[in-house]
Amino acid sequence: MSSTLFRTKKVEQSLLDTEEPEHALKKSLSALDLTVFGVGVIIGTGIFVLTGTVAKNNAGPATALAFVAAGVACALAALCYAEFASTVPVAGSAYTFSYASLGELPAWIIGWDLVLEFALGTAVVAVGWSGYIQSLMENAGWTMPAGLGSREGADTFGFDILAAALVLVLTAILVVGMKLSARITSVVVAIKVTVVLVVIIAGAFLIEGKNYDPFIPKEKPVEAGSSLDSPLIQLMFGWAPSNFGVMGIFTAASVVFFAFIGFDVVATAAEETKNPQRDMPRGILGSLVICTTLYVLVSIVVTGMQHYSQLSVDAPLADAFKATGHPWFAGFISFGAAVGLTTVCMILLLGQTRVFFAMSRDGLLPRFFSHVHPRFKTPHRPTIVLGVIIAVLAGFTPLTELAALVNIGTLFAFVVVAIGVIILRKSRPDLPRAFRTPWVPVIPILSVCASLWLMINLPAETWVRFAIWMAAGFLVYFLYGRTHSRLARGEASEEQPSAGGGTA
Repeated sequence: MSSTLFRTKKVEQSLLDTEEPEHALKKSLSALDLTVFGVGVIIGTGIFVLTGTVAKNNAGPATALAFVAAGVACALAALCYAEFASTVPVAGSAYTFSYASLGELPAWIIGWDLVLEFALGTAVVAVGWSGYIQSLMENAGWTMPAGLGSREGADTFGFDILAAALVLVLTAILVVGMKLSARITSVVVAIKVTVVLVVIIAGAFLIEGKNYDPFIPKEKPVEAGSSLDSPLIQLMFGWAPSNFGVMGIFTAASVVFFAFIGFDVVATAAEETKNPQRDMPRGILGSLVICTTLYVLVSIVVTGMQHYSQLSVDAPLADAFKATGHPWFAGFISFGAAVGLTTVCMILLLGQTRVFFAMSRDGLLPRFFSHVHPRFKTPHRPTIVLGVIIAVLAGFTPLTELAALVNIGTLFAFVVVAIGVIILRKSRPDLPRAFRTPWVPVIPILSVCASLWLMINLPAETWVRFAIWMAAGFLVYFLYGRTHSRLARGEASEEQPSAGGGTA
């Protein structure tokens, strides 16, 4: 039993699978496309909301240091992802990496985890986008009909038609092709980054030095729990710890870390990249560096414009400009946030469909979903099915309690990928690696420790729900995946001699 549960799929076989005409994705992405995808999915609600939350609740002006700490934790994971994505440029990200290093059962677990993570992430972002659009509509004097607006906090039956419509439109775009998706993402990201740069440049002229005193607050100057009232924070995380002092910076880092979620989605597009060995590391690391820099600058500016104790929790950037007598910027920032969330939603949906496609191509899910469109060369079947399911989920379901699963799912993937790098270095030292994670095993071990430390800061309820989802995954695997996988049916050899004497 144990030998079948931990059978590995050799890297060479994974690469051969990408050349089968019926299961081959079109290679159309460049390093610039990947970087744009990364920036597009990372810069979202987090930069427009989290700055105020952690400044007021944890770190004060030292929020910039919290973003640096979170960026370092992500960089450790990004170095591991970059090695895997350039060595095994196959759709599926952490799922594919796990299959090559840890074995079938761990790969299934991480794939099952990613399917949930990306599905809930897409639905949550779609609901957030709907809220911004409805706010802008109300500012223009338009109101959504009763029962067709946001479901969050609703007491009566209704359907968030805007959230569902967004998911369906993005599903259609992803079916048509990756290059179209990349072009649309490029335009939207340009708008979003422009908004962020305007905030930084315009806000820099409104900074008052006295607002930085104290830079690292020793105690909370507002009523306990007052900054937990933001429905968006509850929607995204379900929690917001309130420590101050030096430990407040690290606690804040565990919160703002979730503003970085998404760079790992870039790895799911490895199979559709023209030169993945060169471009995947550039896309992953480049997008992370750009976003970390922007996050730090924004946090420095907003805490300099307005004292951290007076920052708004729901819309700190927009309200800081209002407080300094520049209300025009508030609408401009809200527009940028609404536009920016479209790319976050699309790239999360992209990531989920690629993981699902890879799992079906390996036989762990029905092979029906592993065929690509004859014209567009995209995995149209899982894209359409999952898009419809997520549209319904976003339309009907208030996601406050479920959204925290996105956080733990991402961190779990980081842990698995870091461990996989160490194992594959031992079992397959002969593999050509265009990018090598430096200081192995030190960097992967640090990545595991950083991710686990952030995971233990999550509430117990999140762990319980995560365990329930994983239990359901085990059931599906043992009832279907274990006997239907291509390795089980002998369609792909699981043994591969290596210089290290292991299997791959």
